[in-house]
Amino acid sequence: MAAAISRRGAALSLALARRGMCSASAPRAAAPALSSEELIRMEQDCSAHNYHPIPMVFSKGEGSHILDPEGNKYIDFLSAYSAVNQGHCHPKVLRALIEQAERLTLSSRAFYNDKFPVFAEYLTSMFGYDMMLPMNTGAEGVETAIKLARKWGYEKKNIPKNEALIVSCCGCFHGRTLGVISMSCDNDATRGFGPLVPGHLKVDFGDINGLEKIFKEHGDRICGFLFEPIQGEAGVVLPPDGYLKSVRDLCSRHNILMIDDEIQTGIARTGKMLACDWEDVRPDMVILGKALGAGVVPVSAVLADKDIMLCIKPGEHGRNVHILSSSFRHHTEGCTPFPAVRN
Repeated sequence: MAAAISRRGAALSLALARRGMCSASAPRAAAPALSSEELIRMEQDCSAHNYHPIPMVFSKGEGSHILDPEGNKYIDFLSAYSAVNQGHCHPKVLRALIEQAERLTLSSRAFYNDKFPVFAEYLTSMFGYDMMLPMNTGAEGVETAIKLARKWGYEKKNIPKNEALIVSCCGCFHGRTLGVISMSCDNDATRGFGPLVPGHLKVDFGDINGLEKIFKEHGDRICGFLFEPIQGEAGVVLPPDGYLKSVRDLCSRHNILMIDDEIQTGIARTGKMLACDWEDVRPDMVILGKALGAGVVPVSAVLADKDIMLCIKPGEHGRNVHILSSSFRHHTEGCTPFPAVRN
């Protein structure tokens, strides 16, 4: 058997050599760097056309600056929609990432590890909530918040089975999953992807009277109002002064969860840790993402108190070998960089 494996290995090496492919015995010289034009053409040929990027190629980053393959220097004002609020390749983040990667990169939810509990305690203490539920992407965080709100609605508010409603705003952007685009008014986001997920009502962003009308008409079946404190995709739209406080008052009065999507605005994007802090408002749930991963790993989280968070039981949200849905949420690298930068 060993001889047969050896012969197959030799034959494979010969075949690779004939095709010009690298092998352990005959390493290829490093390929010349590709130009921006070549890289753009390669992406257009080999990758799905779900984005239409600006024709500029990131090759190296440091702080607020970017270099392209030709060495041209740019200032990055977009900051990956806030995912690199801390700057590109922040030295504290890289140091934390490398140190952890040398110890352990991944553990499943079948076990505990020595980083995730510290991360959970750190995040809940910082933002003043009892518990957190970590995820990978922002869209997963939004999906998780919707599931939590529905579960809370059935268990705590006694909404009839399968009748729970979520209210969201026209012009919103919460992600690209099927459940999330079902809240969208953007035809480009929804066209050709139906049927959409039912159970959603819409209201104009900033229209507190319209929100009150919907709450009065459907409040007994509404479990949550999901919103961005500043709409990003719609064009950086700010609500009227006092809007967030009025939302808090209406949600409390009608026993509806106030669900604050701070994926883009959270972690100091607006000058405070949360955009809702500008009106001293405490939502029932907060969704974080982007900057939470410090620009190196995809991490998001939902924050809530125990009366909401514990509505979901083991096995009801995700696979049993991961942290409630996705292995990367329990990625110990993902638990490390944000505290490093915050400190």
